[in-house]
Amino acid sequence: MNYRVRKEGNFRYIDEGQGEVLLLLHGLFGALSNWDGVINTFADRYRVVIPVMPIYEMPIREAGLEGLVKFIEEFLAFKELDNLTLLGNSLGGHVGLLYTLKHPDMVKRLVLTGSSGLFENSMGGSYPKRGSYDYIAERVAYTFYDPKVATKELIDEVFDITNSIPKCLRIVAIAKSAQRNNVAKEIQHITIPTLLIWGLNDTITPPEVAHEFNRLIPNSELHFVDKCCHAPMMEHPDRFNSLLTDWLERQSLSTTSRQSDLTVA
Repeated sequence: MNYRVRKEGNFRYIDEGQGEVLLLLHGLFGALSNWDGVINTFADRYRVVIPVMPIYEMPIREAGLEGLVKFIEEFLAFKELDNLTLLGNSLGGHVGLLYTLKHPDMVKRLVLTGSSGLFENSMGGSYPKRGSYDYIAERVAYTFYDPKVATKELIDEVFDITNSIPKCLRIVAIAKSAQRNNVAKEIQHITIPTLLIWGLNDTITPPEVAHEFNRLIPNSELHFVDKCCHAPMMEHPDRFNSLLTDWLERQSLSTTSRQSDLTVA
């Protein structure tokens, strides 16, 4: 399904629906289309907002997770958004973790799927070679349990990115920044409700990474999706959205119950 990409100031983003804000953050080679299933399912109940992170355009000196967190800060201030439920896939999850640690008052719920931040195999263990379409096709397919999910359109997009020297320089800088920004010692301070949805066959952030996130984040809940690799919302959108719906409904009921208890008290 096609959605209008809005352009305001220095920002490009999708903004669909009304209600509580679901802020979606894509990964290093991600695209807005990665979240189609989430938009289709939740835009009738929530305000789904997806900023295009400037991964390939940001000044090289700012190319890193700190620069991306700064971008999210500026975007949210520009759109006057707060009280977020933040969803992040892969690098987007890592950026979401850092943002939440820095601004705990802005995020009320966190959802991570295939997130970096503890350990990850970049592009399946090796850096994408420039100029080899077959190699890129193989690496893109490696991120999915079912290689058919790696459409020609997706492969073409990654191939074009990796054939640009300026974009590659930024990818390398961001990848190095991700390695430096290991959050193992900090994420115990994230106490908001956190949902972890992981591909049981994830080759980039393997299942043991999900278990470690679950162990380190106090108020977290972990679900695995079978026959699924690094992007559950793309490979198994129905299952992903079912898990997310159930969790959000339970969180809303819990919030309502606490508010009722405070009123009675």
